[in-house]
Amino acid sequence: MTVVLDTLVAVRRTAMDLLARREHGRVELTRKLRQRGAPPEMIETALDRLTEEGLLSEARYLESFVSYRARSGYGPARIREELSQRGLQRADIDLALRECGISWQAQLEDTWRRKFAGHLPIDARERAKQGRFLSYRGFSMEMISRLLSGRDLDD
Repeated sequence: MTVVLDTLVAVRRTAMDLLARREHGRVELTRKLRQRGAPPEMIETALDRLTEEGLLSEARYLESFVSYRARSGYGPARIREELSQRGLQRADIDLALRECGISWQAQLEDTWRRKFAGHLPIDARERAKQGRFLSYRGFSMEMISRLLSGRDLDD
């Protein structure tokens, strides 16, 4: 049975149910509530109140998202792009990426080791293959180049 979102209480309850599952950004939560049929003015009122109460936090959402995607093997460029697509401000995204405490070089090496078993490329074709994969994952060409030339490996 679907819930009718025609009261402020129903909109708030649905928003809280979504937030109980995981952190959401304001834009994402607005989109989900609209898809469920909530009126825009009720959405804004409910989300303003949730923000005032500390239940809806862009900072927590950014921290959670950056951490999750980094653990999944993605680099800062890819994470930045995904957050931009979710309607977050560029300055907030950059701040979250700077303050996350993640060593992107270590993250790059870990992602590379998991995918390529720590084997440096033996020819240009393999180097290009590894470079494309790591670039797609969101790591800078400078970091990738250093890694694939063997300059950053500790072993």
